[in-house]
Amino acid sequence: MNRRLISSGSTFEAQIGYSRAVVVDEWVFVSGTTGFDYSAMTIVDDVAGQAEQALANIDGALREAGASMQDVVRVTYMLPDASEFEQCWPVLQRWFGQIRPAATMICAGLADPRMKIEIEVTALVRR
Repeated sequence: MNRRLISSGSTFEAQIGYSRAVVVDEWVFVSGTTGFDYSAMTIVDDVAGQAEQALANIDGALREAGASMQDVVRVTYMLPDASEFEQCWPVLQRWFGQIRPAATMICAGLADPRMKIEIEVTALVRR
């Protein structure tokens, strides 16, 4: 079994003790990812903007792992306010409309009150 860790450089990873993604053979497990722009550690206020940034962060982790969004087979969305989920649908459609991974949406509190969505994916790299 080959195992490789991917880091985004987020201070959260070092403080909490996790990786942005873990690659095991052809599987890529991407941690719950929020809408922070990790280069500046800033976050926009609207849920759709956070979803867009979270998916861009996920895309970057997948690329570093040798995968792409096309390889995503499972996605989990976590939002503290379920009523805001529909605002994300156009963003999710752009990223996953053709891919159509298995998906779940969970209503749950997040670690920081500024966070409005957290997204986790699993990918299987097609060789």
